[in-house]
Amino acid sequence: MTHVAANHIELEYETFGDPADPAVLLIMGLGMQLLGWPEDFCRSLAAQGYFVIRFDNRDVGLSSHLDHLGKPKLLWAAMKHKLGLPIRPPYSLADMARDSLGLLDALHIQQAHIVGASMGGMIAQLLAIQAPQRTLSLTSIMSTTGDRTLPGPTKAAQIALLRGTPARLYHPAQREALIDFLQENWRVLHSPGFETAPEMQRERIGKSLERSIYPQGVLRQLMAVVASPDRSPLLAHITAPTLVVHGSDDPLVPIACGRDTARKIPGAQFEEILGMAHDMPPGVCARLVPLLAAHFAAATEPTEHPAQHAQAAMQLASDA
Repeated sequence: MTHVAANHIELEYETFGDPADPAVLLIMGLGMQLLGWPEDFCRSLAAQGYFVIRFDNRDVGLSSHLDHLGKPKLLWAAMKHKLGLPIRPPYSLADMARDSLGLLDALHIQQAHIVGASMGGMIAQLLAIQAPQRTLSLTSIMSTTGDRTLPGPTKAAQIALLRGTPARLYHPAQREALIDFLQENWRVLHSPGFETAPEMQRERIGKSLERSIYPQGVLRQLMAVVASPDRSPLLAHITAPTLVVHGSDDPLVPIACGRDTARKIPGAQFEEILGMAHDMPPGVCARLVPLLAAHFAAATEPTEHPAQHAQAAMQLASDA
């Protein structure tokens, strides 16, 4: 893994596959490090003939931690949100989309298939809007348009998202207790149709904690999500071939949000995965790889020029 300067910050990234192959940029969700895209998933996608890039968003993992922006006042922001008042976050999802674009610039990649999960799906949508000429295709996974009339998370999922981790658990001596706490949150969001062994999930959480612990950044990312306006009017302008994937059992971002996303992006394909919630267990990843590979291939198939089509039609007519 290595890092580059992008959009005035440093982004940590990792690649899989041949740089000569078409690029795939993976954008992860709220508070999740690049490890949120499992290594086996990335390698499987690369084996399909793609140059796969996963990275830490700003304020998480080994990318720039923006301490100078201070700690956001979430309760105050939530009250303003309910009243429909504007919120001024430390940075926006549009800023994070520019980070992603800056990473492509730093790697000298002109075009890429853009894939985002959850908050990453929101960022991916904005990237496709900001830079259509750089977007070979768009895939939005377990994400939403930001339409305030859509159903929200279940009470249990909302608690899992918003409850703060007790400060005492960040002491090195409390590492096992911290893993227990985070695993309880995961149980709320895990996919009932694709069970993950608790030991595997515990190992994933442990690796993430060994790599980086930075809860302040998660709060600022959350503020960016809360402050983000409804993207519905902008989604109508997306020209990239789009795939929307959502789980039938998502308690955090209900499936109605995925259907709404597909409905508002011209020509978008919608794929429901039964038994999937708001995580990426091995079974879900096994479903995603062929879906994504087929979507990427279809997006880059050469299209027949109208003149060629007319010429072919005339030839058929004359043969008849």
